[in-house]
Amino acid sequence: MTQAPLWDIFCKVVDNHGDIGVCWRLARQLAAEQPVRVRLWVDDMQALKTLWPAAELKDRQSLAGVDVCRWRAEFDADVRVADVVIEAFACHLPPTYIKSMAIKRDQGQAPQWFNLEYLSAESWVEGYHGLFSPHPHTGLKKAFFFPGFSSKTGGLIREKDLFQARDAFLKDPATADQWLAQQGVHRQSGGLTISLFAYENPAIGSLLHAWQLGDSAINCLVPEGRILTSINAVLATQLKAGDQLQLGALRLIVLPFLHQDDYDRLLWSCDVNFVRGEDSFVRAHWAGKPMVWQIYPQEDDIHLIKLDAWLAQQAQISGPALTAAALTRAWNTHIDCAAEWQQVITDQKRWQQQSLAWTRHLNLFDDLASQLVYFGQKSL
Repeated sequence: MTQAPLWDIFCKVVDNHGDIGVCWRLARQLAAEQPVRVRLWVDDMQALKTLWPAAELKDRQSLAGVDVCRWRAEFDADVRVADVVIEAFACHLPPTYIKSMAIKRDQGQAPQWFNLEYLSAESWVEGYHGLFSPHPHTGLKKAFFFPGFSSKTGGLIREKDLFQARDAFLKDPATADQWLAQQGVHRQSGGLTISLFAYENPAIGSLLHAWQLGDSAINCLVPEGRILTSINAVLATQLKAGDQLQLGALRLIVLPFLHQDDYDRLLWSCDVNFVRGEDSFVRAHWAGKPMVWQIYPQEDDIHLIKLDAWLAQQAQISGPALTAAALTRAWNTHIDCAAEWQQVITDQKRWQQQSLAWTRHLNLFDDLASQLVYFGQKSL
């Protein structure tokens, strides 16, 4: 019996959980939905454990059908090369592994090599997606694979049963209420439930002020993370996971860092989701709820070009008067957001309609894992 092809995913954790978040979701989906074996190489097991508490801090383990291995600085030269290799976010494969790939190529069994790039809505991405580049020393071909928001890119991570799970969760409001209650959260009649997952941002002061003075009650759920530093600085507090604080109409509730499946449930349960980076950003799309994205900041404000490209693509589908555009830009430029918040929340119904239209549009394209498999088969 022929053994299923082996896929290797290499991931280096930089300074947040976005890299490992994307790689772990992709590894899990490939193992669950495709006829392949998956091995994930990660250099920071603690980062994986934060996202997936079942992970252990050891060199090798099996999790959710994935063979998870510690990527050490001194990489074992005897590791068997996979049939398909994913170099996530230009993390640079171990030289000994590349050498073994070349040997396998010379034996007539060249592995397929993908460089999985960061997500972007910029127009140039469509022209470079799927192009090959030869390795300068070995001549091995590497395909550049760009996740994206159009049919000319690699799509987004989306499990086959994701919408079914989401809709079942939301079908009976009591289900979401019960899950929130398990997190110590109780909805308030006529109020809003907001999730706030973000990097440090001085603009949080303007939002907290607007929320506590608002006419409607707000539950703001803050998964433990970097934005908590800014909140504590503004309020002169020392909030931590498990703490709650009432400020006028606003109740702040600090949640422990949630594992990936529970984070999906958080997004589904909330009326508005503030998200950051790439992994939480993509999951907020599939929640179909109003969102505000904080893109990872880069030098010379290059990230703002990428932000505007995403807003422009969404406006093509949801309408040129994109409800959350001004608020999203203000949040990413660290300025007072109170006026922009008041504007979007007075038109919450339209904001919700635009969000659903965008989600339905993205669902027309094949998911990232399926496209990787199909591209690999086509290029053989």
